[in-house]
Amino acid sequence: MIDLRDIPDETKWRIAAQFAARLPALYDTAFRPVVGERYDEIEQEIWMELSRTAFTVARDLSLPVGSAQDLAGTMRMVLVILFGPGFRAEALEVSEDRSVIVIKRCPFLEQDVPSGTAGNPIFRRCMAFTLTATPLLNKKYSSRFVRTMCTGDRQCEIKIEKTEEPKTGTKKRT
Repeated sequence: MIDLRDIPDETKWRIAAQFAARLPALYDTAFRPVVGERYDEIEQEIWMELSRTAFTVARDLSLPVGSAQDLAGTMRMVLVILFGPGFRAEALEVSEDRSVIVIKRCPFLEQDVPSGTAGNPIFRRCMAFTLTATPLLNKKYSSRFVRTMCTGDRQCEIKIEKTEEPKTGTKKRT
């Protein structure tokens, strides 16, 4: 009889990641008709909470988060760890305070089951996760999507940049 140790780790990781990548679409299909209009709001809260895992993984592995380039590299690595080896991305440095994550392959796009909903549920999930994870990793930075594969672009591009400091010393007009 075959033992679990006989199956290569890469194969087990790939199968587990494909299974996990399929779950959001299956939940969408099963629960959206029951929950109705609130489904997107509830799901967004779940993905925002899941983003805390990015912080935990980065902390536990002592991954760097001090600069935009550090954040992009760490986010890329965390995304692969959390979402599996089917996730392909690279981190590009734009300047000292700006970096870009370029995603070339996404397991959620490959495993998703059409939900028949308006808009793109994959993008809403990814956006909630990414926009929440970046400031959790370093509160001085934020991220925004420039391009997205799930809305028809060839690749995803997520810009990470230093958040502007609020201007001080300005008087309120009365």
